[in-house]
Amino acid sequence: MLFACKLTVKNTYRNFLKPMAHTKDSLSDLKTELENETNQFRAARLTKLKAVYDLNIDPYPSGFKKEHEISDLLSRYSFLEEGQETQDVVTIAGRILSIRNSGMFIDLHGPSAKIQIFSHKNHLSETQQKLLLLLDLGDFIGVKGTVRRTPRGEITINAQEITLLGKALLPPPEKYHGLSDLETRYRQRYLDLMANPETRERLRQRSQIISEIRSWLTSHSFLEVETPMLHTLAGGAAARPFKTYHNALDMELFLRIAPELFLKRLIVGGLSDKIFEINRNFRNEGISTRHNPEFTMIEIYQAYADGDVMIDLTESLMYHVAREVFGSEEFVFEEKKLDFKKPWNRKPMLTLVEEATSICFEKIHSLEDAKKAAHQKGIDANDAPTWGHVVEQVFAEKVEHTLIQPIHVTEFPLDISPLAKPHRHKPRLTERFETYINGWEIANGFSELSDPRDQRERFMEQMREKAAGNEEAMPFDADFITALEYGFPPAGGLGIGIDRLVMLLTNSPSIRDVIAFPTMRLKE
Repeated sequence: MLFACKLTVKNTYRNFLKPMAHTKDSLSDLKTELENETNQFRAARLTKLKAVYDLNIDPYPSGFKKEHEISDLLSRYSFLEEGQETQDVVTIAGRILSIRNSGMFIDLHGPSAKIQIFSHKNHLSETQQKLLLLLDLGDFIGVKGTVRRTPRGEITINAQEITLLGKALLPPPEKYHGLSDLETRYRQRYLDLMANPETRERLRQRSQIISEIRSWLTSHSFLEVETPMLHTLAGGAAARPFKTYHNALDMELFLRIAPELFLKRLIVGGLSDKIFEINRNFRNEGISTRHNPEFTMIEIYQAYADGDVMIDLTESLMYHVAREVFGSEEFVFEEKKLDFKKPWNRKPMLTLVEEATSICFEKIHSLEDAKKAAHQKGIDANDAPTWGHVVEQVFAEKVEHTLIQPIHVTEFPLDISPLAKPHRHKPRLTERFETYINGWEIANGFSELSDPRDQRERFMEQMREKAAGNEEAMPFDADFITALEYGFPPAGGLGIGIDRLVMLLTNSPSIRDVIAFPTMRLKE
């Protein structure tokens, strides 16, 4: 409960300009703020801030020597019996989220735990006692004192010294009701983190997931690399890019939609046979519960591998992350039980489409016949430019949402896979796969196209599609063709959407729940 301050705005003007060399400008600005402040909560805290300055205390010091973590202390002294005291002196720091009995009892919160602070006037100087009355919820303080367990069983620090580390001028969200308004939670994530331990835990788990992915790959001899975020061509994926402009070079640039073509250049150069990159991609497209304009991807490339090797890698990597971070291979997402145990199912795209619709696209050869077959199933594919695009549209509308348990969808059409190697036995298909869980695409991989002449023709076909109105078609990257002409080994490639994977593993229904600061419309 926020305790009442006995000071008033009016009486704080007394001695307002008392000489204090290191705070003179601050006091002058503070007086102006107090005179114009209309928010009663902020006005009350500005009043206390003035009183802190009057005590010759800096409310915003440069640093503090914190020697212990709250969570560590709770574990270390868990053996104490009720009423048992120690003479062990500890130094901790954190944010005040509860004050009782005019500051005698304070709940001090760290990132993952809280501890009770007991402040008795007999143990504090006169100045410290005055400071105690000026503390508010949300303030950061440092505490030095001894450890005990109260008769009621709570680990407590008997304060010997309290240091104000950061005075809050606005109150935190009410802790008992949390912060439930989604707009505020996403737009002001710092308030969400203060109020909701679930948000803090989810973002920590995200960090752990990424850490385990990195650890698994480096332990398997993969080299982490970095490639450009600014591209002269928006290649490597089918998506609309964000455009920017480089003033010094007088040229248009694009925020990358994928790092693929640069990572393959590293394979050409022989930097390593196994490389990966974890970074942001940017796509100038719609926002939904599964899409954010900037998102985190990992792309992995392995020389002398193929699509089948990358499927095995996908399963092993995701299974490892599930076990290491969460201790289980089974998860519940919105009441659906997901099982990550290996091996996962594998099925060709055409087989899944035929099972769902009875359409055998393998026996359909012309674009017009493919469109007619789709139309008979209630799918308008009139704008599809190729046979493969029709297949993809039917799959998206009739199959995708049914793929709840982990599955690798294999053998994608060649004309929607411009960077994938043709299937070694089926010329209209490629050695490409996508991994689906909960009806979502989680990963995309394939045997990499290594023939520069074939890649040139694929790019030319993409240019023809772009001329026909496909805004997401890839540009012609002449330098990438040149790189391939210097020799590219057989290789497998893989991309995994980190955000969607975190959503599944943490039972988060919106991508905004797993991104600390999601993209938001400007507030009017």
